Amino acid sequence: MPRRRSPSPSSSTAPRNRTPQPVRVRQRTFGDFVKAFLAFVALAVLLVGVPAALAMTAGWPFPETFEPMEWLRQDISVSTFLGILTFVVWLAWAQFTACVLVEMKAALSGVGVPGRVPGAGPSQLLARQLVAALLLVGATAASFTPSLAQLGQTYDDNQRPTVAAAQQTPGLFAQQQEQAAGAAAAVAEQASHTEATPAAAKKQGDTKFYRIQPPEGRHHDSLWEIAERHLGDGRRYKEIFELNKDRVQPDGSRLSEASLIRPGWIMEMPGDARGGDLVEMPDDAPEVSPEVRQQISDYARTGDGASGGGDQAQGGDQAQDSGSGGGAAHVDLPRQRPAPETGHADLRRPAPDQVATPAQDSSSFGLPEALLTAPLLAAGLLGALGHRRRQALWQSAFAGIGGRRGMEPPTPTGDALDVQDALLVGADPEGVRLLDRSLRGLAASLAAESRPLPTVYAAWMSNGDLHLQLAQPSGKPPSPWQLGQDQTFWMLARADAEAYEDVDTAAPYPGLVSLGTMDDSRLLLNLESVPGIVSLSGREEDRAAVFASVAAELATNGWSDRMTITLVGFGEDLTALAPSRLRHLDGIEALIETMEAETRQRRGALGAAGHDSVLTGRTGPARHTRWAPHLVLLAAEPSPEVAMTLAELAADAGRLGIGYLVGTGSGDLPGAAWEMEITAEGRLLAPLLGLELDAQLLPAAQQRAVVELFTDADPEHGPDGPGTTPPFLVDISEQGRPAVYARLVGSYEIIGLETPDGERSALLHEALALLLLHREGVHPRVLSSALWPRGVTDDVREALLDRLRDWLGTDPDGTPRLRTDDAGRLTLAKSVVSDLDVLRSLYHEATQGKGVDSRAVRGRLLTDALVLVRGPLLADRPEGRYRWLTHEIVDAQLPLLVADTGLALAEFHMEKNRAEKAIEALNAALRTAPADERLWNELLRATHALDDPERLTALASDLVTRSGARGLPPRTEALLDELLPTWRDAVAAAG
Repeated sequence: MPRRRSPSPSSSTAPRNRTPQPVRVRQRTFGDFVKAFLAFVALAVLLVGVPAALAMTAGWPFPETFEPMEWLRQDISVSTFLGILTFVVWLAWAQFTACVLVEMKAALSGVGVPGRVPGAGPSQLLARQLVAALLLVGATAASFTPSLAQLGQTYDDNQRPTVAAAQQTPGLFAQQQEQAAGAAAAVAEQASHTEATPAAAKKQGDTKFYRIQPPEGRHHDSLWEIAERHLGDGRRYKEIFELNKDRVQPDGSRLSEASLIRPGWIMEMPGDARGGDLVEMPDDAPEVSPEVRQQISDYARTGDGASGGGDQAQGGDQAQDSGSGGGAAHVDLPRQRPAPETGHADLRRPAPDQVATPAQDSSSFGLPEALLTAPLLAAGLLGALGHRRRQALWQSAFAGIGGRRGMEPPTPTGDALDVQDALLVGADPEGVRLLDRSLRGLAASLAAESRPLPTVYAAWMSNGDLHLQLAQPSGKPPSPWQLGQDQTFWMLARADAEAYEDVDTAAPYPGLVSLGTMDDSRLLLNLESVPGIVSLSGREEDRAAVFASVAAELATNGWSDRMTITLVGFGEDLTALAPSRLRHLDGIEALIETMEAETRQRRGALGAAGHDSVLTGRTGPARHTRWAPHLVLLAAEPSPEVAMTLAELAADAGRLGIGYLVGTGSGDLPGAAWEMEITAEGRLLAPLLGLELDAQLLPAAQQRAVVELFTDADPEHGPDGPGTTPPFLVDISEQGRPAVYARLVGSYEIIGLETPDGERSALLHEALALLLLHREGVHPRVLSSALWPRGVTDDVREALLDRLRDWLGTDPDGTPRLRTDDAGRLTLAKSVVSDLDVLRSLYHEATQGKGVDSRAVRGRLLTDALVLVRGPLLADRPEGRYRWLTHEIVDAQLPLLVADTGLALAEFHMEKNRAEKAIEALNAALRTAPADERLWNELLRATHALDDPERLTALASDLVTRSGARGLPPRTEALLDELLPTWRDAVAAAG
């Protein structure tokens, strides 16, 4: 599919029709050598001369004997003061020496910010200046500055040519040039005009070429880096791209994307290119092999035709490219695999817009696209919301002593209902499950081989495959993982991922979070592994949408055990999503204090445990204690001083499992390792990382609606907890006999309709069951997503709805039984009911209606309700269908409803001392709700009322057997102690 591009803010200010100027390379002057010599002399005097002079004149600073009491008895004399002064001078020399070593290490490695030597401000500044002056003659200044193009790499080989990895699809660190088109827009336009004019035509003998070399370690080349080395400005990479676009390379492929370059390819260079590794025409390059000379010669003859054709064929793209940003780095997207065959699921759900039709634009299909296109985020939110609602039900059931508080969660309305529907449509729980099992399976395999976990910068989910991009080569991956396009990619095919089962190991990469999609690939960045701060620039509201998405997914994702996410400057309401994971701090000062303490603690813990990083700790004996990540999301832009403090904290953060994502309005954040920008069009740009994504966002309106869903489901939100009135009450009188009656509690049966013929019968039954469980209405896209989780076209969905309408028919007054309400949601007529509707209505009428004032009516209604219970919900549902039930809470509601009915009926019988009848009711309820502790406790009381110790002992023995290794619940054990004090001995004697 064509790549969508949006103009960059920088494009409007870029100069146009600028003539390229020759590069002016600053040569080292005589003054530079003089400065370096003087710096060397000063360092030699300070580091060697000072201690030598002190040793000869004042002697060694430490005494020959250690007698503190004797020293205190001596008289204070001039020699005492001289001794103290000498010791202070020795101490100052040692401090300055430490400063020189720290600055020298930082300058030579080029990694991170130099560490601070305590109390050595002026001394460290002097050491920094002397070291810089000394090293100036040995390397360029750039060699001392960490380059984003070499993040995670060593800096010993900065002067060596780097090369490009073989790649055909996007990758973190390899799409950099295409996404860098905006800042070079004017240069690109000028280059195309220059190439088209005769005056700019070059003689063949003046043409220069560059040949992409094979990879060396983790060093990879890019058009940006080539332009930076040989043209003096990385933003001129577009000139190289335009000269070589669509020309046939020696391996038969073509350059169609600025970021997709391969070893062995030949790049024609602009005429002002400079550098020793450039090749003039073959005859002038005897050091080049004859084969390469022939390839260059053949390639040179394709220049005019290919350029012209490429410009014509790509004219539209050129216009679009003029609005992207510029930068350099190396991040690869995994190589594409063939699309999976029909019938195989994908790790990534199809985007909803791939199955949309014009009907989707109507008001009936207006669901939030931000959540429809975020399958992993939607799955996490949906799972956490279901857990919250179940928690409310359980607390209502087991904490409501003295009166049942209800079991009906509030029905969302308005934006909250739309967001809930979007979550149901967009969620991909199967993708989350496979991702989680794949990562844990990898960790278990590496632990079995006594191998450490590799550092992972990113994960790509593409065409059913999972690709992990490593910070550096880590050998051959364990089976069934395979090496990807190069040594820094490990790949797992979908079929192999499905073979994984749940393993008892810690989540290896809990810091992975979705940022967006590029073409057919979804990127998850591992925030905790980034060697420094990740900055995010753009408008405040756009940054807030990215921050909210990242926070929500980290708080609810399914591929991590636990973590801490600290929110600063935003998201106080988001803590409702996961109070155990999310915490909010009021200001940056509190953040700095917290992170300084935690950084010290983690360093000490790693040292004490003997681990190099949290990755080695996650697979060891202490994996469940200290190694959960801490991710900081700072939306408030820090001051330069605070930014430098954060940069110092983040310099070692990747090893400690701490990640920092910091917002900035200017786009220039001191100490930032990776820089990203979010545009008003929803594009996430990171030219230095090679990223141009359709960003994953959670805009403010959807954020408020999500929070509303969670707060409404919170058991502590309201004094009454879940509601007590069912969403749909049935007329339980003789006059209320339904036209269509479906039995869902137990095996699925339908009364009042003919069984549909053909293979579509199962699909129609499943659709009807979904509608029966949602009397408030079902969005058509929710229905189609439930029936076809991998996506479906609108014509197929409409055909199903037509068949469903025909099957259900109409009421006697001609009204169709399947209707569409004003909001476009599908609803059933009141004449279509289920046994679950009847069960709810009977219990409600018995406990809150006519049964309240009439004991006889209450007993009859409760007995009728319990008769309806024939087993679990949809007990005989076919395998592979009804997977949408995992998102529902009806599987938790039904056992509670049955237990409440059984308890109420048992109480009814015990009022008249009918213990046998009570036991019969409780046993009937236990068949559907066997784990409900309340039923067992009431069964013990009813059995005790029979005054039969042997029967009570047998029941206690049965309870002990059922409880297994966990033992009896505390309240049940206490009840048995009261009812049968000798139960332990009796149970032990019984076996």
